[in-house]
Amino acid sequence: MPKTRVEAVTNRIYTRVFVCMKCNAKIRADARKVKIGKVKCRKCYSKQLRPKSKERKI
Repeated sequence: MPKTRVEAVTNRIYTRVFVCMKCNAKIRADARKVKIGKVKCRKCYSKQLRPKSKERKI
């Protein structure tokens, strides 16, 4: 598999994806808006979001 294809998949899965700290819902949003608190979770309306963590390869 070409390296650019792997990078494209990685970007699609992890770029601009945040996870709610309360209900674990995934939300795609702009990082600046999340940082200043303009983005809320759709399920629980919490503003506590973290970036989706990348899986580690063993």
